[in-house]
Amino acid sequence: MFLENTGKDIPKKGWIEVICGSMFSGKTEELIRRLKRAKIAKQKVEIYKPKIDVRYSVDEVVSHDENAIQSTPVDSASNILLMVSNVDVVGIDEAQFFDDALIDVCNSLANNGVRVIVAGLDMDFMGKPFGPMPAILAAAEYVTKVHAICMHCGNLAHYSYRKVESNKLVLLGETLEYEPLCRDCYNKIKK
Repeated sequence: MFLENTGKDIPKKGWIEVICGSMFSGKTEELIRRLKRAKIAKQKVEIYKPKIDVRYSVDEVVSHDENAIQSTPVDSASNILLMVSNVDVVGIDEAQFFDDALIDVCNSLANNGVRVIVAGLDMDFMGKPFGPMPAILAAAEYVTKVHAICMHCGNLAHYSYRKVESNKLVLLGETLEYEPLCRDCYNKIKK
């Protein structure tokens, strides 16, 4: 005799997935793809992004090729825990712009049975680990590193080279301000 599985007697198991890489590597595109698939599977999905990211939209996560998904902008990572309720999947875009509390937020969600999908730059424009991303990468069960194409030689790129003069760590921009470079081309330019 087989019993119908209603899902009520099986505890949900959560985990953390990270999508990282340089600018123009398809991180947000992959995040949107995964979140849309979860919605197709009738899972309850909530998406968050840092309030400072208004490049394409105030209340949507938008990829460079203009795919979009509705999101909630938040001032700090801890606000995510205040807003989330009865959810299966949480998506977080531009994670590098959040404060270090994002690590505890992701772990708390995953520990409570939520699938957490985080997308963000793993390195800043100087090639250094960026914001909370290193700790999230260490805590994640699944990591996907995506690559752009080097604008100088065509190899795989994983550096976000800043083309404009500024020492600010956070400088929102697009192709006028940044270009993806491979290690060799990045090192040649930095010399």
